[in-house]
Amino acid sequence: MVLTLTAPEIGQSQKTGTRLVLVLEYDGTNYFGFQWQANAPTIQSELEKALEKLTGEKIRVVAASRTDTGVHARGQVVSFKTDSSLLAEAFVHGLNYHLPDDIAVKSAYRVRDYFMVRSMAISREYNYFILNSQTRSPMTTRFAHRVIGELDVEAMNKASQTLVGIHDFASFASDISAELEKSTIRRVYRAEMKRDGELIVFNVVANAFLRHQIRSTVGALVQIGLNRMSEAEFINILESKKPGRAGPTLPSCGLCLVRVNYPCAFEEMR
Repeated sequence: MVLTLTAPEIGQSQKTGTRLVLVLEYDGTNYFGFQWQANAPTIQSELEKALEKLTGEKIRVVAASRTDTGVHARGQVVSFKTDSSLLAEAFVHGLNYHLPDDIAVKSAYRVRDYFMVRSMAISREYNYFILNSQTRSPMTTRFAHRVIGELDVEAMNKASQTLVGIHDFASFASDISAELEKSTIRRVYRAEMKRDGELIVFNVVANAFLRHQIRSTVGALVQIGLNRMSEAEFINILESKKPGRAGPTLPSCGLCLVRVNYPCAFEEMR
């Protein structure tokens, strides 16, 4: 595919130098989301502090997906500009030296200046993990939401298929979301619910998501799995387009950003 040039994104650094892309993995348990906040620890603030220690520059980074409080990531993508002459690989090792143990840079790439981490992303993929067990698991407490009652995964997966395509997902967004002032229409490419022993995984890929959309969606699907909601009721919620109607909104601990997809590999953008 051909990459198109776009105007600079809001918040994107306008300094001279070269643009770098980082792929991050993090445990979001101890952070108030990705985006910088005053007097609260965030992934962005930790990353920018590490960048200043490594390069001596005050750098503002931009992320492809602004994960909320407590949400994890395996493939978050961020970009920034720097005057540093360090090799991309040196950013991986140098930043990991300065970052806390629950945040890691997995890879780094120098890209052309036209690359915009948000607007050029064609899709984002998330997993939501459910531990379907009578007893808690210390191994998954930080990364999965526990549901005690036996879940009908087949019924949940069948209902998930109704989400695929272009829909107005207002009913699955937070009723306090600022995004409701804009378009709430999104395109979902894949929505699947699968069981692996006691662990159930909801995998969803879309061009973008509304705030709390995934956690509210899985909350409604759990109601189907517990036989407390029918598929027809689920569809009615989707079609009603009434903010806050879906749910309950499940805890953030089960949500993980798996990857962000672009028209071509970062190596092709050099």
